[in-house]
Amino acid sequence: MEQELDLQNPLTVYDDLRYDDVSSLFTNESDHMPRLLSFDPLDLRFSIRRTALSLILQAKFSYGLDPFLVYLSVNYVDRFLSNQEFLDKSPWIPHILFVASLSLAAKMRNSDSSVLLAVLQREGGYEFEAQSVHRMEKIILAALQWRMRSITPFSFLQYFLSLLNTQDSSLTQSLKTRASDIIFNVQHELKLLEHKPSIIAASALLCGIQELNPLTFSSSKITLSSCGYVNKGALLECVGMMSSVVERQRTSEDGFPEKRRRLNGLCDNRTFQITQIQQC
Repeated sequence: MEQELDLQNPLTVYDDLRYDDVSSLFTNESDHMPRLLSFDPLDLRFSIRRTALSLILQAKFSYGLDPFLVYLSVNYVDRFLSNQEFLDKSPWIPHILFVASLSLAAKMRNSDSSVLLAVLQREGGYEFEAQSVHRMEKIILAALQWRMRSITPFSFLQYFLSLLNTQDSSLTQSLKTRASDIIFNVQHELKLLEHKPSIIAASALLCGIQELNPLTFSSSKITLSSCGYVNKGALLECVGMMSSVVERQRTSEDGFPEKRRRLNGLCDNRTFQITQIQQC
């Protein structure tokens, strides 16, 4: 984990390498998706995910965490939970999953995980011994088969932008920024877990185009759906779904906020020493 993980180019550990083998991203992206298409709302994993994501987002808003670090940690949570058939019902499970997943993401991003852990202990309301966090990290690593250099939608944005061949560099950067914001803001949506990272990236770009350059939306949709790596049906389905989510967030106070706030009253003054964690 010496080299910082660049989510836009996860397959290389060298800064001077570029997308020399785009096909590798498409070939391997399914290995970095949750195995299950969705979580049943009655499933314990759904409850654990909801609490863990609320804690992660609270930490993001409270401490200004790197959004890529946050995205990576949620990716770890989803992939871990999708590999578990039986989970402990103890109330502290989502909290240690929250701490361990962010700790792993921080290590991949070369952030100071020791400082982060101290902050997260306060945010989650529990105090975990270092050995317990490390053990949970190992459980997550085993479940993910040590595939920590995650292929995410950010890995495909530059490639799809190149297909659009936009001549205006400022518009290209604006589209990339807006698409990234959309990807960050829709990560919590369970239904979107059904779609590959590449499809989510292409859909986010189309949603961005619809907002920033609507006259080119139809031609851009044709261009991206004609890409040999892209399933046209999946793309159109994902665009429709994502557009609905973005619109709901824009018009509803219940959408994910762009400001700091407390979530679900999850932060309190409790402390809890965990000395043993059973294998999930």
